[in-house]
Amino acid sequence: MIRITEIRLPVSHAPEALEEAILKRLHLKPEDLIKTEVFKRSYDARKNIALAFIYTVDLTVKNEEQVLDRFADDIHVAPSPDTSYHFVANDAQVEPQVNTPDFLRPVVIGFGPCGIFAALILAQMGFKPIVLERGKSVRERTQDTWNLWRKNVLNPESNVQFGEGGAGTFSDGKLYSQIKDPKFYGRKVIHEFIKAGAPEEIRYVAKPHIGTFRLVGVVEKMRQEMIALGGEIRFSQKVIGFDIEDGQIKGVKIEGHEDLAANHVILALGHSARDTFEALHEAGVYMEAKPFSVGFRIEHPQSLIDQARLGPHAGNKYTGAADYKLVYHAKNGRSVYSFCMCPGGTVVAAASEPHRVVTNGMSQYSRNERNANAGIVVGITPEDYPGGPLAGLEFQRVLESKAYRLGGSTYEAPGQLVGDFLAGKPSTEFGSVVPSYQPGVHLTDLADSLPPYAIEAIREAIPAFEKQIKGFSMKDAVLTGVETRTSSPLRITRQDNFQSINIKGLYPAGEGAGYAGGILSAGVDGIKVAEAVALNYLSK
Repeated sequence: MIRITEIRLPVSHAPEALEEAILKRLHLKPEDLIKTEVFKRSYDARKNIALAFIYTVDLTVKNEEQVLDRFADDIHVAPSPDTSYHFVANDAQVEPQVNTPDFLRPVVIGFGPCGIFAALILAQMGFKPIVLERGKSVRERTQDTWNLWRKNVLNPESNVQFGEGGAGTFSDGKLYSQIKDPKFYGRKVIHEFIKAGAPEEIRYVAKPHIGTFRLVGVVEKMRQEMIALGGEIRFSQKVIGFDIEDGQIKGVKIEGHEDLAANHVILALGHSARDTFEALHEAGVYMEAKPFSVGFRIEHPQSLIDQARLGPHAGNKYTGAADYKLVYHAKNGRSVYSFCMCPGGTVVAAASEPHRVVTNGMSQYSRNERNANAGIVVGITPEDYPGGPLAGLEFQRVLESKAYRLGGSTYEAPGQLVGDFLAGKPSTEFGSVVPSYQPGVHLTDLADSLPPYAIEAIREAIPAFEKQIKGFSMKDAVLTGVETRTSSPLRITRQDNFQSINIKGLYPAGEGAGYAGGILSAGVDGIKVAEAVALNYLSK
């Protein structure tokens, strides 16, 4: 196949215009073109030019080698890379081992994006994994999550963080990442999502997303496929301990259930499984503290962001709701940046422990809510929370407990208008921006909700962001606290073979282990770890 890049067309082009542009670009006749597939489509929305789509297309043509020779000096015409997924094992290799009496099925702990793809890939290769998920199925979990949002009732085992689909289910469903992916595992992730019902466009748009409501059905279908292939999922089974002998995992202990023997265990925990981290530490599994970030959610009218980012193209159906990505280096040495920006979305309650408040952001596929929101967070390091690998957990807990109290001890979140935050005075009433967080926002002074160095850095960053996005520092914009779960505060360190550096058969994976950040990268890591498990089985 041939890949051609930088094909520019007006956004309102006719369906046949892309093929016509390809034929013209390569000097081909219609009968020479056998097949076309859009690999990527982005848009050029610079304010001083006409809005345009930019295409990268893979082609099958007659006399391919001759065409490539003719354009050998053209950087925009080249052979297409092989982006198909290749399994490291197949049924013929796996079945003889799986059918032996002493075979112990691989165990996957957690069924978020990482766990889903680890289990699915293992099932597709014939290994019949067992998944242990502390939370409930995705639809039951959704009801429990709404109970917090609508009734101020938190279920510590079924919420935004815990349950089928993981924290990514209640997010924007963003499927883009900056990870290096030379083997195109990300394409496998996208392929499986589409197969399970995600929109076809996520295969080629520059910043694909699914949206929360669609993710629910997608996750269910992926679970069903895993089960149809011989896998098994056990909901409401919380892992509370680990059986380790002579540096080898032998099994896991499950609250209220019999121990489960296992010699291949994938830890796809997510970044909020604090009690499981503590159990791993108690069992002697090596881990280390790592940097993460803390801050607030900020809400503006989406129309303000659209106008600032897109100018005359604001509101165009082809561009949709505008997003942003901001970074600022404060005078005190702290980096402040936007995190998990959700166009046309809502701020959500994401607590997983009683009497604590945590915020996150989410959007539906349509991204048509009134407000834009993003985390505005400050980077911190283990030097800010000394005390060992679990110290970051306690650091988070202290901030979340303080936010609970500042919010009135009802799971309402503490909030403040940007103008008052910059002026250093409490807010008493909302202006033109109505916050979206449920159960509600309690106006106060956020100065005490984060360490002084973080407050100082954010106060300095917001006016600086105004220079990039006009209106960013608008007085009525709302800050809602606190955002503490940007990433895992620790890393469960692993070797090149993906096993724990001191426990054989234990495979730390995904966000919770410190090896991913977001749905796509977590899914990719799940695939890599599943392959490592498969190769380890076959080597015995």
